[in-house]
Order: sequence, then structure tokens, then C-alpha cells
Amino acid sequence: MQHNIPLDKLGPYAEPMADAVSSCVHCGFCLPTCPTYKVMGEEMDSPRGRIFLMKEVLEGKLELETATPYIDNCLGCMACVTACPSGVQYQDLLTPFRALAEEKRERKPMDKVLRRFVLETLPYPHRFRMAAFLGQFAKPFKGLLKGRMGDMLALLPDTLPKGALLPVQKIAEGETRAKVALLAGCAQQVLEPDINIATLNVLAHNGVEVFIPDEQVCCGALAAHTGAMWQAKSFAKENLKVFAKLELDAIITNAAGCGSGLHEYPLWLKGEAEEESAKSFAAQAQDITVFLSKLGIKAPPAPKQPLKVAYHDACHLAHAQGVVYEPRELLGMIPNVQVFDIADSEICCGSAGTYNIEHPDTAFKLGQEKAKNVLATGADIVVTGNIGCMTQLRTHLKEKGIPVMHTVQLLDKLYRGEL
Repeated sequence: MQHNIPLDKLGPYAEPMADAVSSCVHCGFCLPTCPTYKVMGEEMDSPRGRIFLMKEVLEGKLELETATPYIDNCLGCMACVTACPSGVQYQDLLTPFRALAEEKRERKPMDKVLRRFVLETLPYPHRFRMAAFLGQFAKPFKGLLKGRMGDMLALLPDTLPKGALLPVQKIAEGETRAKVALLAGCAQQVLEPDINIATLNVLAHNGVEVFIPDEQVCCGALAAHTGAMWQAKSFAKENLKVFAKLELDAIITNAAGCGSGLHEYPLWLKGEAEEESAKSFAAQAQDITVFLSKLGIKAPPAPKQPLKVAYHDACHLAHAQGVVYEPRELLGMIPNVQVFDIADSEICCGSAGTYNIEHPDTAFKLGQEKAKNVLATGADIVVTGNIGCMTQLRTHLKEKGIPVMHTVQLLDKLYRGEL
């Protein structure tokens, strides 16, 4: 059965989608920064090609089934947004299009199963921990498992870190300079719980009181970016209610994908009763590096040995949120540390939420290329701002023994004299 998406069914998404389409002048500045164009070399696997495809579907000139393979190939990294001289807001087209397409498309049975598993597992830390725990037993046999299940197991760490029970409040050390709330994240709590602990430590050390509402839920980014807008909206509305109970200077995120999701709440909830509160919420949301940069932090002590650090720009930090300067500023404050940029930093590492599960071949090529560029810096460690990037980088740098950590983990270790 063939489908299209009638224009009169776009609802509140009609205006932002139309603006994105009409803004594109097909100049091609986006092509060199697009990971899938770089790997596949096809016009339809470039941002301007996908904009044309989506436009044709929306105008009823092309069947949805013809366009979806190319739209599915998109990582949603938003490097094209940074590169675009015309200011095309690609995310305002891609996210609603995927949501509208999901209502009509027909998936293969195994794709449906995998999709249901991901949506019912990753956004829920307790469920994901159980799944990851069971996956540890299957991991030695990943070579015998064909397809996506084997690819998923390959991404799991060899040992699962112990869970960290987060307090509902972390008191500031010394004079209280600000009060914030922390979005705890989902997969991150399972794969790298130390990131949240490091965040609390660094904030408290710099005079910030932190609240961690235990009623908070997943930010919804994973659902929204894969077309499950119903789930994304549900999560967003719940978080709006939970965080509205607190008087805060900021809502802190320490995962680029989550931070990008919070800033998209006004788009997801456009036309709904919560749209205005979503705008206020998004305005309060800040990446941890942005907040620390604005606050002004105590200079971290120098590491015990000179340290070469390669900084990896997480796509949903650099492109979706425009955060490039602040992490480098914080790293530049550390004595006896050299900070190196990575070649082709604008190109995605291949993680992109669940992309390395859904498109493992393309993700593998991008991961290998990113690892090669990291090694070329001669760095001792790699620092980044997103758990997905950390997982991908560790997978491809594993044999080289180069540690990968979050920016805030490095600061915490230095404050505590552990590095």
C-alpha cells in the first residue's frame, strides 16, 4: 500500500515545516558536512536532497515509501543547520515529518519488534539496566548473532558499572550562588552513572545547590527523533509538571541529546495547552558546560602529569544547541593541559541516538573515521559531552586503550586530585 501525507493533516507543524522547506535555496553548503553524503555520495542522502523528497511527499507528488529509506538514513546530527547560510531549520522539518510518516508507514515484523524493544527499554533506566545485565551473558556470543541484535550487544560495555543512587538534593559547598535542577537522563544512568555524580560534585564545589526530582522521566528525544511523537509528548508534559514545582536558576543537562530534546519541547507541543510553558522550560535548560561557563568556576588544579586532551564536539551540542566555545573554555582553564581539536569535527561519530543500532554499517564507517582522526591528535584522553558519543568512541578506540570521558568527569577528577 502506498501513502502520502496530505498538507491539511500537518496541523500545528504546517508553518515550521513550510518555513524550513521554503528557506532552502539548494546551494549545497550542507553537502561537505553531511555524514551520510560523505559515506554514500548520493544526492538523496544529503540534506537538500531530503528536503526535496519531503517537499514532494507533502505536496502529494511522491509516495511516502519512496522517500522513507533516505529519510531513515539521516542521523539528525544537524551539521547542515550549522553550515546553512540561509538559516534552514532542518529539525523543524525532519522531526515532524518522521512523526507524521510513522503514522502511515508499514514496517517489517522484525523492525517493529526492535523498535518496540528500544522504545520500551531505553527511556526507562530500571528496564534498560535489566536488559543490559542480561545482555552481558549474551555478549560473548555476539559473533554468532546476526543482524542488529549482535550489533546492539557489541555496543554494551564489557562490564556494567554499578548503579548510583542519586540524592533528591545536593547542598552547595560554602555560599550558595545558584539553585538548579538536574535532568538525570536514561541510558546514561545505566552506562555511565558517574557522569551525574561528577556533575553534582562539580556544581556543589562551585557553590550550586542541585535538586534531582525523582518524578522526572525521559526527556523524550529518543522517541521524537525516531517518529514516536506520542511518547515524546507524554514525557515532555510530565517533565513540565515535575520541574515547574521548583524555583530554579536553570535546568541542567549533561547529555547533548537530552539538552537538544528539551530545547525542542516548544516544537513538539506546538498548538497544545503546554506550548507556552514549554517555551519557558526550554529557555531555562542549559548544558552543564554553558552553565559553568556563565557562572564562573574555581580553576581546577593541574593534573599530576602533562595531559593532551582531544575534545570531540557532540553533534547535538555543537549543531543543535550551538555550544562550541564553553567546553573549550573550561578545558582551557586547566593548567598543564593541551586541548586539541579533532579533524572533521563537524562530522558525526555515528552514534546519533539509536542510529548505530538501526544503521550499524554506516555508523561503523563513521566511528572508524572518527577514531582515526582522534588518534591523529596524539591525545592521551578524549573528552566529550554526550553518552552516545562516549559509547561510540569507546567501541572504536577500545584496542588503542585511549580513555573517553565527559567534560564534567575530567573537572571532577581534577578537583578531587585523582588525575
